[in-house]
Amino acid sequence: MAAQLHRRMVLTGLGAAGLAGCATTPAAPSGVIRPAFQPRSFAPLITHRGRISRITVCTRPFRAQGPRIEAEAVGDKRVVHNYGHGGSGWSLSWGSAAMARDIALEGGVRPVAVIGCGAIGLTSALQILRAGGPVTIYAAERTPYTRSARATGVWSPDSRIAAEGSVTADFGDRWEAMSRKSWRDHHAFIGVDGDPVRFIDQYNLRGGPADTGPVGPTPTSGSVGFFRSGDRLNGLAPWYREINKTEHPFPVESVRCGPVMTFNVAEYARQLTEAFLLEGGRIVQRTFNHPSELATLAEPVVVNCAGYGARALFGDQSLTPVRGQITWLTPQPEVTYALWYRSINMVPRHDGIVIQANGSSQMVGYGVEDETPDRDEAEQALAALAPLFASA
Repeated sequence: MAAQLHRRMVLTGLGAAGLAGCATTPAAPSGVIRPAFQPRSFAPLITHRGRISRITVCTRPFRAQGPRIEAEAVGDKRVVHNYGHGGSGWSLSWGSAAMARDIALEGGVRPVAVIGCGAIGLTSALQILRAGGPVTIYAAERTPYTRSARATGVWSPDSRIAAEGSVTADFGDRWEAMSRKSWRDHHAFIGVDGDPVRFIDQYNLRGGPADTGPVGPTPTSGSVGFFRSGDRLNGLAPWYREINKTEHPFPVESVRCGPVMTFNVAEYARQLTEAFLLEGGRIVQRTFNHPSELATLAEPVVVNCAGYGARALFGDQSLTPVRGQITWLTPQPEVTYALWYRSINMVPRHDGIVIQANGSSQMVGYGVEDETPDRDEAEQALAALAPLFASA
């Protein structure tokens, strides 16, 4: 049966234009002449719960004011903060790091300590190192064991990045600058061995079999008016379009399709770490429990990229945890497309198939610090996706 579905998918084919992520991505303008549709292979996802290899939970560091990128004096150290990116850490990493670099090197090049070895820590360290500043990363964990390693791995620069009513008047401009800088720099890794960054087609499905609404945990009570980017990034990412039933095999009423930038997080982190070390950086394993311990460092400047850990280290109560769970299925190299269906995100990565049930609103997981995996949540998401491949 799987072979029959595979042949049907090849014959019916798939479109390949524009959407990355959810329905806020801009559509292609009217009047655009599109090339003839090219059929392609489309392997069915295996949704059996026996394919679950692990379940990971990440605490995203949300700040209503947006990322904290500023300097303060802590004893005799100049501490530059670079944390609080919500669900946009990998997406905004290069642009955020460039801003932190400029603040860290104000007044001249000098040795710099970076606290944290996640996406923000690695990119900040590289940006400073490449500007001529000797850099040492101090971290309790290497990247594979940080919260950054538990990210979905999809370009999402405005995912819980701030609250509309809490940001300064220039926040939108600063966020746009971070986004555009990061978008450009991520492209340097496309086509590189190991596929640290690549584009894949994503299919947003609506009105499928047994579609009774979004799947995922119950949202936290209350409401946060999360920052919306509006049309600030129009023209940056590829467009998406509605495709017809001859262009996809899904038993649903409507489908939107387009390329989405994805991050092979494990390989991306490995290449960033390797580049940092080869270019002269150092990594030292160390845990900090209080800002006073920074006084023992030789470097006069410290860039704090501790992510959610900054809440405990610096007592920053403006950080709110946002729980997010990923179910990992064993890799299916033949699956080369992403899905969004009933608020479930499916992203194929080299290290496994990412399944994430996002629920009915962005308040899902808000204020929840518990990182205990929920097997029932994982299996419910798989059960909701299974009807899409029932004929396989």
